[in-house]
Amino acid sequence: MSELVDLFAHLFDSINQLFTLVKDRFSNNLSESFTSMTPKQWIRLVIIVGAYMLLRPYIIKLGAKHQEKQLEKQFKEEEERQAQISPNQLRGEQLGIPEDSDDEEQAETTASDWGKKARKRQRKMINKLLDAEEKRLQELQEDEEDKDIEQYLVG
Repeated sequence: MSELVDLFAHLFDSINQLFTLVKDRFSNNLSESFTSMTPKQWIRLVIIVGAYMLLRPYIIKLGAKHQEKQLEKQFKEEEERQAQISPNQLRGEQLGIPEDSDDEEQAETTASDWGKKARKRQRKMINKLLDAEEKRLQELQEDEEDKDIEQYLVG
Protein backbone atom coordinates (compact mmCIF):
# COMPACT_ATOMS: atom_id res chain seq x y z
CA MET A 1 0.00 0.00 0.00
CA SER A 2 2.85 2.37 0.79
CA GLU A 3 4.30 1.71 -2.65
CA LEU A 4 1.06 2.88 -4.21
CA VAL A 5 1.08 6.04 -2.10
CA ASP A 6 4.71 6.66 -3.08
CA LEU A 7 3.82 6.15 -6.73
CA PHE A 8 1.02 8.71 -6.56
CA ALA A 9 3.25 11.16 -4.66
CA HIS A 10 5.96 10.79 -7.30
CA LEU A 11 3.38 11.21 -10.09
CA PHE A 12 2.00 14.36 -8.46
CA ASP A 13 5.50 15.80 -8.00
CA SER A 14 6.38 15.06 -11.63
CA ILE A 15 3.21 16.73 -12.91
CA ASN A 16 3.80 19.72 -10.63
CA GLN A 17 7.39 20.08 -11.86
CA LEU A 18 6.24 19.83 -15.48
CA PHE A 19 3.59 22.49 -14.92
CA THR A 20 6.02 24.92 -13.30
CA LEU A 21 8.59 24.29 -16.06
CA VAL A 22 6.03 25.05 -18.79
CA LYS A 23 4.79 28.14 -16.95
CA ASP A 24 8.31 29.49 -16.40
CA ARG A 25 9.37 28.88 -20.00
CA PHE A 26 6.19 30.46 -21.36
CA SER A 27 6.54 33.60 -19.25
CA ASN A 28 10.27 33.84 -19.99
CA ASN A 29 9.81 33.40 -23.75
CA LEU A 30 6.92 35.86 -23.89
CA SER A 31 8.72 38.57 -21.98
CA GLU A 32 11.92 37.98 -23.97
CA SER A 33 9.97 38.25 -27.25
CA PHE A 34 8.62 41.69 -26.45
CA THR A 35 11.82 43.10 -24.92
CA SER A 36 13.99 42.08 -27.87
CA MET A 37 11.69 43.52 -30.60
CA THR A 38 13.06 46.25 -32.84
CA PRO A 39 10.98 49.30 -33.84
CA LYS A 40 10.49 47.78 -37.29
CA GLN A 41 9.02 44.62 -35.72
CA TRP A 42 6.76 46.74 -33.46
CA ILE A 43 5.43 48.67 -36.46
CA ARG A 44 4.85 45.43 -38.36
CA LEU A 45 2.95 43.95 -35.37
CA VAL A 46 0.79 47.08 -35.01
CA ILE A 47 -0.03 47.06 -38.74
CA ILE A 48 -1.01 43.38 -38.71
CA VAL A 49 -3.20 43.73 -35.59
CA GLY A 50 -4.79 46.95 -36.91
CA ALA A 51 -5.54 45.42 -40.31
CA TYR A 52 -7.10 42.41 -38.59
CA MET A 53 -9.27 44.65 -36.41
CA LEU A 54 -10.38 46.72 -39.42
CA LEU A 55 -11.07 43.84 -41.79
CA ARG A 56 -12.62 41.36 -39.32
CA PRO A 57 -16.20 42.79 -39.40
CA TYR A 58 -16.22 42.82 -43.20
CA ILE A 59 -14.92 39.27 -43.39
CA ILE A 60 -17.60 38.14 -40.92
CA LYS A 61 -20.33 39.88 -42.98
CA LEU A 62 -19.00 38.27 -46.17
CA GLY A 63 -19.04 34.86 -44.49
CA ALA A 64 -22.58 35.44 -43.24
CA LYS A 65 -23.79 36.32 -46.75
CA HIS A 66 -22.12 33.26 -48.20
CA GLN A 67 -23.64 31.05 -45.51
CA GLU A 68 -27.08 32.59 -46.07
CA LYS A 69 -26.86 31.86 -49.81
CA GLN A 70 -25.90 28.26 -49.07
CA LEU A 71 -28.81 27.84 -46.66
CA GLU A 72 -31.27 29.35 -49.16
CA LYS A 73 -29.98 27.00 -51.83
CA GLN A 74 -30.29 24.05 -49.46
CA PHE A 75 -33.86 25.00 -48.47
CA LYS A 76 -34.78 25.49 -52.14
CA GLU A 77 -33.43 22.03 -53.03
CA GLU A 78 -35.31 20.51 -50.09
CA GLU A 79 -38.57 22.14 -51.20
CA GLU A 80 -38.05 20.94 -54.77
CA ARG A 81 -37.36 17.42 -53.55
CA GLN A 82 -40.47 17.45 -51.37
CA ALA A 83 -42.53 18.82 -54.25
CA GLN A 84 -41.51 15.85 -56.39
CA ILE A 85 -43.10 13.36 -53.99
CA SER A 86 -46.47 12.21 -55.24
CA PRO A 87 -49.50 11.83 -52.96
CA ASN A 88 -49.32 8.06 -53.31
CA GLN A 89 -45.77 8.07 -52.03
CA LEU A 90 -46.86 10.18 -49.07
CA ARG A 91 -49.54 7.61 -48.28
CA GLY A 92 -46.99 4.84 -48.55
CA GLU A 93 -48.82 2.96 -51.27
CA GLN A 94 -46.22 3.26 -53.99
CA LEU A 95 -42.48 3.23 -53.49
CA GLY A 96 -40.07 4.20 -56.20
CA ILE A 97 -38.28 0.98 -57.06
CA PRO A 98 -35.93 1.19 -60.01
CA GLU A 99 -36.86 -1.17 -62.80
CA ASP A 100 -34.54 -3.86 -64.06
CA SER A 101 -31.90 -2.29 -66.20
CA ASP A 102 -30.43 -5.15 -68.20
CA ASP A 103 -28.38 -3.28 -70.74
CA GLU A 104 -26.33 -6.00 -72.38
CA GLU A 105 -25.26 -3.57 -75.09
CA GLN A 106 -22.30 -2.28 -73.12
CA ALA A 107 -19.25 -4.37 -73.86
CA GLU A 108 -17.07 -2.71 -71.24
CA THR A 109 -17.45 -3.51 -67.59
CA THR A 110 -17.33 -0.58 -65.26
CA ALA A 111 -17.35 -0.22 -61.50
CA SER A 112 -21.11 0.36 -61.56
CA ASP A 113 -21.67 -3.10 -63.10
CA TRP A 114 -19.98 -4.99 -60.32
CA GLY A 115 -23.02 -5.27 -58.04
CA LYS A 116 -25.62 -5.96 -60.72
CA LYS A 117 -26.73 -9.34 -59.31
CA ALA A 118 -26.98 -7.93 -55.80
CA ARG A 119 -29.11 -5.04 -57.04
CA LYS A 120 -31.39 -7.45 -58.89
CA ARG A 121 -31.78 -9.59 -55.77
CA GLN A 122 -32.52 -6.48 -53.74
CA ARG A 123 -35.16 -5.32 -56.24
CA LYS A 124 -36.81 -8.75 -56.24
CA MET A 125 -36.84 -8.85 -52.45
CA ILE A 126 -38.35 -5.36 -52.21
CA ASN A 127 -40.98 -6.24 -54.80
CA LYS A 128 -41.90 -9.42 -52.87
CA LEU A 129 -42.17 -7.49 -49.63
CA LEU A 130 -44.33 -4.82 -51.27
CA ASP A 131 -46.58 -7.45 -52.84
CA ALA A 132 -46.98 -9.21 -49.50
CA GLU A 133 -47.78 -5.91 -47.77
CA GLU A 134 -50.33 -4.98 -50.45
CA LYS A 135 -51.93 -8.40 -50.14
CA ARG A 136 -52.09 -8.06 -46.35
CA LEU A 137 -53.65 -4.59 -46.62
CA GLN A 138 -56.14 -5.82 -49.19
CA GLU A 139 -57.17 -8.74 -46.95
CA LEU A 140 -57.44 -6.41 -43.98
CA GLN A 141 -59.66 -4.07 -45.99
CA GLU A 142 -61.84 -6.99 -47.14
CA ASP A 143 -62.16 -8.17 -43.52
CA GLU A 144 -63.27 -4.69 -42.48
CA GLU A 145 -65.82 -4.60 -45.30
CA ASP A 146 -67.08 -8.04 -44.25
CA LYS A 147 -67.44 -6.83 -40.66
CA ASP A 148 -69.41 -3.80 -41.83
CA ILE A 149 -71.72 -5.97 -43.90
CA GLU A 150 -72.03 -8.49 -41.06
CA GLN A 151 -72.99 -5.69 -38.70
CA TYR A 152 -75.94 -4.76 -40.90
CA LEU A 153 -76.98 -8.36 -41.47
CA VAL A 154 -76.85 -9.44 -37.84
CA GLY A 155 -78.16 -6.24 -36.31
